[in-house]
Amino acid sequence: MSFLASVLVMPSTQHAPSNLKRPSVNFAPSIWHDTFLKYVDSKFLDVADDNTKQQAQKLREEVKVQLSSNNDILQKLNIIDSIQRLDISYHFEHEIEKAINQIYINFTNNNFVIPKEGGIHFYALLFRLLRQKGYQISSDIFNKFKNSEGRFKEIIAQDVKGIWSLYEAAQLRVHEEAILEEANDFTYTELKSITNQLSESLAVQINQSLKQPLHKAVPRIGTRSYMSFYEEDPYHNKSLLTFAKLDFNMLQKLHQNEVGDITKWWKNGEFSTKIPYARERVVEAYFWPLAISSDPNYSTARMLITKLTVCISFLDDTYDAYATLQELELFTQAIQRWDISPIKSLPECMKVVFNTILEVWKEIESVTSKDENSSLVLQHIKQEFFNLAQAYLVEAKWCHRGYIPTYDEYKVNGAISSTLPLQIIAFLGLAGFATKEVFDWVMSDTKIVKAVSLIGRLMDDMASHKFEQQREHVASAVECCMKQYDFSQEEANKLILKEIIDYWKDINEECLKSNNIPRPVLDSIVNFARIIEFTYSNFEDKYTNTELLREYVVELLLDPIVF
Repeated sequence: MSFLASVLVMPSTQHAPSNLKRPSVNFAPSIWHDTFLKYVDSKFLDVADDNTKQQAQKLREEVKVQLSSNNDILQKLNIIDSIQRLDISYHFEHEIEKAINQIYINFTNNNFVIPKEGGIHFYALLFRLLRQKGYQISSDIFNKFKNSEGRFKEIIAQDVKGIWSLYEAAQLRVHEEAILEEANDFTYTELKSITNQLSESLAVQINQSLKQPLHKAVPRIGTRSYMSFYEEDPYHNKSLLTFAKLDFNMLQKLHQNEVGDITKWWKNGEFSTKIPYARERVVEAYFWPLAISSDPNYSTARMLITKLTVCISFLDDTYDAYATLQELELFTQAIQRWDISPIKSLPECMKVVFNTILEVWKEIESVTSKDENSSLVLQHIKQEFFNLAQAYLVEAKWCHRGYIPTYDEYKVNGAISSTLPLQIIAFLGLAGFATKEVFDWVMSDTKIVKAVSLIGRLMDDMASHKFEQQREHVASAVECCMKQYDFSQEEANKLILKEIIDYWKDINEECLKSNNIPRPVLDSIVNFARIIEFTYSNFEDKYTNTELLREYVVELLLDPIVF
């Protein structure tokens, strides 16, 4: 079901007659039309003039020097945090890794002086930044902030910055970490109770954090709002902020060109006419790989992953909202065989879907042809497409029979129909991470991929449940949970949300345990979970309901930062 699980499949027939009345779903048209086509023009290709590039380079070197030479531990942690929140880490990976590693060594050897002004903020920031990089730092460091009764001291509630930092640190908890569970509950309650007593700017930041904490947020999406907050801080780093603004504008031009190129591909393919039942969501599909990485080095990967995402969306809508069960069985055979022969008698639109999948796969083949593990990538993409088609077919059969599986049974199939295994495999292959060791790990039913996939399936289902209820559809996770446990919808949502929190703990555990896996691979997979959280937060679907994404598209892809 992928991005919007909206299932409606006609009953099986021996031959679908030409006058067969097919189901229709009223997907809203694209709101972007030709907006991005102009950015394909060559005059938009230069991301910056020479003066801007020289200024950016000068500022970048200044920040690198500050990162390397600053001996104030708290200042160094703060600047690393700001670099990450401004989404410019890709410029400073070596310096950040070196600094974090040295901080960890000094901390474990009790080799630095705890800053007096640090307090709970210092320990929480230290903890969060180290864990984010996979360092094993114990949550026991927070015991010093508890009283004799084992509760967090009330006095720390007076330190707004400190309890906010502790709240953010608690999001990196793993299973059986009682002190962080308590910290999460304590800080959430305290912060919620005091926001109306704070300045408007600080209250906005904290409320934003309570809805979506940093660890679960897409850095790129929060960049502009953080810039505004950071600029208001009288102690902000001027070189860092100016560089971040320049970098944002330069990257925005590149991203505009990428979306323009994909929009041109859509127009040239005449998909709106040839696959009229499918959603036109080029810009929305681009948000997924953009969330995984805004790094210019992954430009080709972003564009191909967007096309792949559009293909998945075609597949989703074909299984959910167009084809008969018999047609879907033949279509699944075609995907399995990677051959159009089984569907030659099917409607032309289904052939277009199949051929588009094949063409995008061939484009990936061309791009990765020089890579040592190209055949491995292509083989796995083929297999994951078949796995996805099979999962969709299972759901179509459930719908046809009116069968409501158990919640547990549903999740087994749902981990595949979430589309995440396919997208993760494709991104890792296109981003240059496709070693045999990495692929063996990903394909070994690793806990992190399973957790991300289930977060995707469950959050999608909760967001689309109300929309699906308006028509015939396969049972969602919500309905399966309601049936299995005899729950109300509210009780089912509560249980599912608790499970999603536990899946995040699985993700955090895997990121700490998987020392043999390159950190960029783990970060990429975690970013998939983050874009899911963003897309389906508040029981809304920003992929299908395009108006919900409009302001973010304008901020990230249309409006440059004015100095």
